[in-house]
Formats: sequence, C-alpha cells, structure tokens
Amino acid sequence: MDEAGPGTGAETTNGKENEERTEAAEAAEATETRTEAARDEVPAGEAHDEESAVEHSAEAAEVPAEDGSEEAVTEGPSGVGQGAGAVVSAGLGIVSLTGGWISGVASARETLVGQLHTSTSSASVAEQIKMVYGNAWQATALWGGLFALAALLVGAVVLVRPVFGAPGKPQVPWVKSVAWGGMALGAVGLVLAVLKYTDVLLGLPSVG
Repeated sequence: MDEAGPGTGAETTNGKENEERTEAAEAAEATETRTEAARDEVPAGEAHDEESAVEHSAEAAEVPAEDGSEEAVTEGPSGVGQGAGAVVSAGLGIVSLTGGWISGVASARETLVGQLHTSTSSASVAEQIKMVYGNAWQATALWGGLFALAALLVGAVVLVRPVFGAPGKPQVPWVKSVAWGGMALGAVGLVLAVLKYTDVLLGLPSVG
C-alpha cells in the first residue's frame, strides 16, 4: 500500500504537468495565429489608405487643370486686332469721302494728260473739257470708291470675326460701334463715287 501511493501521486503530478504544457502550447499557437492575422490585416489597411491617398491626389490634380481650362476659355482673344480693324475701317471710310493724297495725284495726272492732248490737237470745247476736267474727276471718284470698298470689307471682317473666335466671348461694344461707323462711311462713299464716276452727280457742263 505504501509503495503504490507514491507511484500514483507521481503519475498524477506528471499528468497535470502534461496538461499544463499542452494548454501553454495551445495558448502560444493561438497567440501566434492572432499575431499573423493582425500582420495580414495591416497591409490591407495600408493599401486602402494608399489607394485613398492616390485618389485624393488625382482629384486635386484634376481641379487646377479644369480651372485653368475654364480660365483659358474665358480669356480667349484680347480683341486688339478687332479694335485696330475697326479703326482702319473708319479711317478708310473718311478718306473715301474727303479724298486722299493718292486721289489728288491721280486727278492732277489726268489733268496734265488732258492738257497735253488738247495742246497738240484741234479738239472741240466739249472734248477739251472732258479731257482736262472730266477724266480728272473720274479718277478722283475711282480712288474714292476703292477706299470706300476697302472700308466696307474691313468693317465686315471685324463684325464677323467673333463668329469664328472663342465661343461665349462677346465683342467689345466700342469695336462694334466703330466698325459699323466705318461701314456706314464706306457705303456712303461708294454710292457717291459711283454717282460721280457715271456723271449722275455733278456731271460735266454742256457746251451750247
């Protein structure tokens, strides 16, 4: 009885130690499993954060680009060329009515040519008047009509130019006004030039 008692106690102690070791091993394995799972979850979260950061940076990069494009569309052409064209049209219209130095030179040349012809020929009075004065006046009317036609063309180009420019960009009011003024002067100058060239307006006097 005394020999069996110590043996049974030793076996019980060994069994408890084995159970404790088994529990400790299972606890260690569970801890390692949780640690590995936590390690696997961390990169996924970081990847999600990186994707979010990339998306935010892409959106931030797109916003200035859109703003810049809108500013470029809003600015468009400066209108300096259109303003210059309108002024040129008005100037040509004024010259078509008042005459320019080239009209004076052409008129004086025709007068000189007529005087040369009449001095070397026995032309009638009506022919002399026509060669000395009529041709000179027609030359003045011709050059006035050319200036008037140029004023009409330049003014029309200025008024039509916004159609082919940036959409939604209105034309400056003063440019439109000056262009219309140049076209009006050109139209009046062209009508007067045609009437004078055909002797409908201020024709040559008749010789009795």
